Amino acid sequence: MMLSLLNEQPILFLAWLLAIFYGITVHEFAHAWAASWQGDDTAKSLGRLTLNTLSHIDIFGLLMLVLAGFGWGKPVPVNKSNLKNGKVSDNLVSLAGIFTNLVSLVIFGIILKLLILYSSFGPNNLLINFLFMLMMINLVLAIFNIIPIPPLDGSHVLFNTLPDKYNNFKITLAQNGPFILLGLIIADNFLNINIFSSFFSFFINLLYKFF
Repeated sequence: MMLSLLNEQPILFLAWLLAIFYGITVHEFAHAWAASWQGDDTAKSLGRLTLNTLSHIDIFGLLMLVLAGFGWGKPVPVNKSNLKNGKVSDNLVSLAGIFTNLVSLVIFGIILKLLILYSSFGPNNLLINFLFMLMMINLVLAIFNIIPIPPLDGSHVLFNTLPDKYNNFKITLAQNGPFILLGLIIADNFLNINIFSSFFSFFINLLYKFF
């Protein structure tokens, strides 16, 4: 979809990129801020407690967002031994990015709804389209990252929830999670299995129905 926009409507392609940069930046910044709040300044010392997009972009994750429709930013480093409340703090840090994307989704949704109701902007207006893109990107990032497969945020919550008797499973999943995730993405896009596509489409269709 995005690559076709590059040839047909480059302005909309640029809008998509800006929406992606925003979604990734606030997501990763939220992780860094939450880690610092919970006692670990590792990310801060490495320059990740910033809204500078260049500090948070992972090239492969960005390509996945452009080509596959879902991806990720550069993981924020966290030293769990510095966190003041152990697993509770780790969960807060892990969920901070998802929460920030959902808050962004609500804010942009309210703005978009007000513009639709009280302005003369039509469906082809660039601002209307940009706001909807911001909503979609933040929705996709939130939903994708809650999946409990490493290195996604949901895996931290899963590992912190499972008792110690599942430690071998945690180690195995931590080692193989990135390959499992990549395999699912490839299968979803090139083998028409539609594992993620159907899941995301459900929520995206809700946005369309609401707006």
